[in-house]
Amino acid sequence: MNKNERKAVRRNEEQKDRASFAVYFVIVIIGIVLLYPMVWMFFATFKDNEEIFGSVALLPGIWRLENYRNGWQGSAGITYTRFFLNTFKLVIPTTLFTLLSSTLAAYAFARFTFPYKKLLFTFLLAMMMLPSTVVIIPRYMLYNRFHWVDSYIPFYAPALLCCNSFFPYMLIQFLRGIPRDLDESACIDGCGTLRTLTEILLPLMKPALFSAGVFQFLWTYNDYFNSLIFINSVKKYPISLAVRLSLDSESVVQWGKVMAMSFAAVVPLIILFFACQKYFVEGIATSGMKN
Repeated sequence: MNKNERKAVRRNEEQKDRASFAVYFVIVIIGIVLLYPMVWMFFATFKDNEEIFGSVALLPGIWRLENYRNGWQGSAGITYTRFFLNTFKLVIPTTLFTLLSSTLAAYAFARFTFPYKKLLFTFLLAMMMLPSTVVIIPRYMLYNRFHWVDSYIPFYAPALLCCNSFFPYMLIQFLRGIPRDLDESACIDGCGTLRTLTEILLPLMKPALFSAGVFQFLWTYNDYFNSLIFINSVKKYPISLAVRLSLDSESVVQWGKVMAMSFAAVVPLIILFFACQKYFVEGIATSGMKN
């Protein structure tokens, strides 16, 4: 390599370094902008109303831990311990039921041939385009007739019956990327249909299952509208309704307490995302790929 070629290579490397620096700089700026509301909310949990609305400083003048202590007392004589337990009683079974039903439905569509398969798959796609608010009234009438209102069954039953078509569609795309040779090899070794799914395909579907589970957990955890419609008793409120209740329980809203409980409500989601980040990103990246 002569002198001119070395200069050209060095110039290309410098251009790549400058381009990489510019890209990372933009990413850092965007990250700061996106994280700032969360950081502001965290510091606001230590402030009172006067400091929240009367000061532009990010850090509190006095660190008030009583916002967490007083906020945790909740409303109507029910603490946030109960609200969090209600939330997990609602969210965890719903997520597990969704994964179970979606896996079975996706396995059927991806691996088997049956009458009207294409038509049913078309209906599956059409259901993804149907807003849930369109069917909220007939759903309420049906659940009320079954005496399911003011319980968590309106969340459990649709999850168990695979009523959310997004998750089976997501898993179908992932299963289509897994070679059928594995199924055939398992069949030759004596595995039946169910055993092939549980022992061969499920371990390979772990990234997609984690992604679907995180999505369903987040959506159910943050669901305010359906919780408001189907749950009437304060003692059964999940965290989404509990935070709203704290705004209505006082004539003068103590925003420091509201921010403290809002931040406490976000912490489980942050922990879940970072705990499952590897599988979540891998599942999202590979769900649309086919071999």
